Amino acid sequence: MSISDLSSVCGSASMATPQDFPGLLELPTELIDTIISYLTPLEIVGLSLVCRKLLGHATDDIHWHRHVLSSLPGNKIKSPYPCKTWRELFVAHHQYWFLTKYKVWFCDRSLTGQVVIARYDERRGCIEGYRLLAIRSRDGSEPWAAKPDVHIHYFEPNLTLHLDKPILQFNVDSLENLMRISLSSPDSRTRATRRFFPEHPMRYSHGSDPRFSTFVLAKPLEERDLARHMDDHYPYGLVWPPPTVPATHRVLGHPADIAGGLSHDQITSSIWRPSNRSEVSNLTFRIRQWMELGLPTIGFHIGEEIVTYSTLDPALYTPTPERPWRGIWVGDYSMHGCEFLLINQPDVEEEGYKEPLVRLESESDEEFHARFLSEKVYRGRLEAIKLTGDPNVPRGEYTFLADDLGADGFVCNAQEPPFQGARVVKSRGHVAEIGFITDRYIDSQLILVSHNRLAQYWVEYGHISFFERVDIDRFLVPS
Repeated sequence: MSISDLSSVCGSASMATPQDFPGLLELPTELIDTIISYLTPLEIVGLSLVCRKLLGHATDDIHWHRHVLSSLPGNKIKSPYPCKTWRELFVAHHQYWFLTKYKVWFCDRSLTGQVVIARYDERRGCIEGYRLLAIRSRDGSEPWAAKPDVHIHYFEPNLTLHLDKPILQFNVDSLENLMRISLSSPDSRTRATRRFFPEHPMRYSHGSDPRFSTFVLAKPLEERDLARHMDDHYPYGLVWPPPTVPATHRVLGHPADIAGGLSHDQITSSIWRPSNRSEVSNLTFRIRQWMELGLPTIGFHIGEEIVTYSTLDPALYTPTPERPWRGIWVGDYSMHGCEFLLINQPDVEEEGYKEPLVRLESESDEEFHARFLSEKVYRGRLEAIKLTGDPNVPRGEYTFLADDLGADGFVCNAQEPPFQGARVVKSRGHVAEIGFITDRYIDSQLILVSHNRLAQYWVEYGHISFFERVDIDRFLVPS
């Protein structure tokens, strides 16, 4: 329900007699609060300007508590500390809550990129983002007993956040918030205003990084601009995220090693940055970094770069009974180390409505489970998309594809350990020379070990590598 909807309700109430329909302000407190629960934060602010009574409802902490928690999936904090109220906490980070709401961010930096987990630390009232790392606990391989000339690589990854070097950090006591609180105080003679700034400095709490960083809000490309910039081949006209990743909108990126340095005209162009809040993307952002030589006022910048980040629709990495391999995964890439992937299982278009699968009276549990796998699970396409990459196949590219998990792609049910009982389907592995030159797809086989573990048999290279699901939520609550 929007403010215009509320206005129509108020208008109808004024035309009706008291016996027919009570006015909005005459409703019980609980009903007014229920109506407000459908409003966005900006709509609540607009409602607070109507009258004193609605101002009281709009500033009630129950609404701001709800909006803070809705931006913190997997981290149900108990207190607004260090702020006094939930409303004060929401306002302090009002431009950054989308970072924790979507939590997973991947970028276009170089060929490798990186994955960042955004979270909130209630001990400090801080929104922070750290790079997600994966390290193999042991290297090496062993021959496959069924085919001694094929080697199975060990894969026992250890995942952690690089806590020594935050990528994002926004504190409640930032200069912006201190100025707002000062100007809003009763003693201030200056009226507090909220001008829109698309770029915000970040003040890191550590001193090991000599770079300066700013957080830059992004503006989605309009359809005509997207069609004009997007190319069919890498680097896709610098559009981010690339077309392999499903997204509701995209922006222009500018990786320094591919596109060179940025000009002032590019940074300030209307296609690059938003001019007001309505143009801001909540699915992408940029970080501008540089080093400064000399005194701050007379020095000069060197090594300036802009890195563009995008997130994923949670539906893409949330598994369902019928799409059980959807998720964010980590894979073994031999000498390149561990890399992160999005396993995407697009929905299969049904020809007309089909009734949900129901167990027949004559079926046993095992027979029904087998029929469910055959008709609902083992069908459609599976796409493995790199969220981080390497010098051969970069971030944003397919690393392997299984065109059909069903009968058309079926190879066999594995009989040999360690894969006995696993379904094996045809796949295509993406390989290239260093620098992503002469890329091609080679025949391979995907082994569906379980819903949390996959194996890819690179037939031409004679080795098998593993992939494991990543539990993102375990990194959301600071310990």
